[in-house]
Amino acid sequence: MQDYSSYDSSGGILAGVSIVFILIWLAFVVFYIYCSWKIFEKAGKPGWASIVPIYSTIVMLEIVGKPWWYIFMFLIPIYGWFILPIMLTHEFSKSFGKDIGFTLGLLFLSPIFIPIMAFSSDIRYIGPGGRPSGSSLDNQIGSIGTPAV
Repeated sequence: MQDYSSYDSSGGILAGVSIVFILIWLAFVVFYIYCSWKIFEKAGKPGWASIVPIYSTIVMLEIVGKPWWYIFMFLIPIYGWFILPIMLTHEFSKSFGKDIGFTLGLLFLSPIFIPIMAFSSDIRYIGPGGRPSGSSLDNQIGSIGTPAV
């Protein structure tokens, strides 16, 4: 006859491991939100915008120099799910003066490269797509033929 009165502690161990895993995950999420907040502030945008779901994407589009209606392009299958995010990540990287190598780092090793972007004093926001935010090419072309005052 089997003794059913013995206590099986495997459920307690599983619960303990689950709680530790959840706490580590929450710490990672809070750290990632803090990094996003710092990156938005580097770009001259409000940090709180990084935690508002759709608005953060619109602000990110402003950072890379794309119009707000690009948000609808995310709804296009294949292009909006794979190609557009890669293109915008590259524009985001260029906006902070980085090249394709940093873009690949953001795509494949983002838990390492996002904090680098957030906390490195060498990485500064240059302008949308890596163009300084001073006079744009449109302004320069538009001024051709007008006398300088």
